[in-house]
Amino acid sequence: MSGGGTVELPRVGEPGSGLGGEWNVIVLNDDHNTFEGVARALSQTLPGVSFDGGMAFANRIHSSGRAVVWTGQREPAEHYWELLEGAGLTMAPLEQA
Repeated sequence: MSGGGTVELPRVGEPGSGLGGEWNVIVLNDDHNTFEGVARALSQTLPGVSFDGGMAFANRIHSSGRAVVWTGQREPAEHYWELLEGAGLTMAPLEQA
C-alpha cells in the first residue's frame, strides 16, 4: 500500500548514472566571522583544506558573497554542512551540483 512513496525516494537520491549525485556545501559572507575564523573552521572540518586554502576560500567568500567549499555525495555534504554551521559559519542550503 505504501510502496509508492518508498519507491520514489531511492530514485531521487540514487539516480544510477551519477548525475545529480554531487552536492555543494556553500559558505556565505557575513559580518561576524573573521577571515582567520573562517579559514580555521574550513581547515579543521574539510579534508584536504589547509589554513592557507581556508584563507583563499575566506577571500572568495568575502569578495563574491559565497563560495562552494566542498562538493561530493549527499551524506558527507550534510555532515560537513552541520559541522561548519556548528562552528558558526553562515551556510547556504545544500545545492545539487
